[in-house]
Amino acid sequence: MTEQGAQKLTYGINTVILCMVLGLMLFFKIIEIPFLFYYSIPTAGVYLFGYYLISQKKLDIYVWMVYLWLTTYMGITTVCVGHDFGFHLYCMSMIPVMFVTEYISYKLEHKSLKAMPVCVGVVIFYLICTGYVLYNGPVYVRDNAIAGVFWFSNSLIVFGFLIFYTNWLIRTIVASEDRLTQMAHIDKLTGLYNRHYMMELLEKLTSDADGSVLAIADIDFFKKINDTYGHNAGDYVLQRMAELLKEAGKDAYVCRWGGEEFLILLSGHLVKDDIFEEIRKKVGRSEFSFEGREIHVTITIGVAYRKKDETIDRWIQRADEKLYYGKEHGRNQVAE
Repeated sequence: MTEQGAQKLTYGINTVILCMVLGLMLFFKIIEIPFLFYYSIPTAGVYLFGYYLISQKKLDIYVWMVYLWLTTYMGITTVCVGHDFGFHLYCMSMIPVMFVTEYISYKLEHKSLKAMPVCVGVVIFYLICTGYVLYNGPVYVRDNAIAGVFWFSNSLIVFGFLIFYTNWLIRTIVASEDRLTQMAHIDKLTGLYNRHYMMELLEKLTSDADGSVLAIADIDFFKKINDTYGHNAGDYVLQRMAELLKEAGKDAYVCRWGGEEFLILLSGHLVKDDIFEEIRKKVGRSEFSFEGREIHVTITIGVAYRKKDETIDRWIQRADEKLYYGKEHGRNQVAE
């Protein structure tokens, strides 16, 4: 949630509430409750002033001003016309709004009152007002048919607020969790899966010999590239290599295994002859140009097919051993 997004959302909510207040003001005039009619005038003024606060991005002041006034409005209307009109239900709609506000303030790094104590205060005020009506009755008694219409309308509005805010909060939290999960699974430099994610994926595989294959690709003489062209060039080579590996193994899982090493996982039905040789050749003939300087890049790949009942660690170790063999015997090759 950005500050601009929060501002836009608040404008919409303020407009909806202002229209409700004006409608109630007219209704109180029709059913001849002058006190609530005149009380609606400063209430409308509060929301008109709210537009100014929103435009000045003083959302915290706006929110708590609205909470205070809504709580007071809920209590006064309940005492005046009783439970049958359903104004006391607005107390429920305020609770998720308070927690959403605290969450938004946290995301925008703004200070905010804690939702929990405020909610406790609202509940206490609700109990006082509804308790008063329960024992003493409402100040004004009006037709039950009118009360029924209001109960129905207020119930719809309250449930609308509850559904909207709860849905918004849950979806926001889920989206945030998805982003955190992605951050935990993706290597920031290359955009590939990281070692942690790949290990989770490997652990989920069955121990059957299904022909799955692991390959560890290592950039040849990567230290020399860093020493000759600089670490920024080294980062560029890693990023470019990630792009090439993703293109070459579109159906494979590719991760940055560590440093200049990349791990490739292919399921058995996706493995084809010479796929890793094709990857090696593709890298060898690809252009690596950094700040106008051409960098010749090759890779060595160690390949290991899954054996029945073999542990993940041993499977990775065999691929690493094949890679080491390729490094020791000339580099720029596929060792199986």
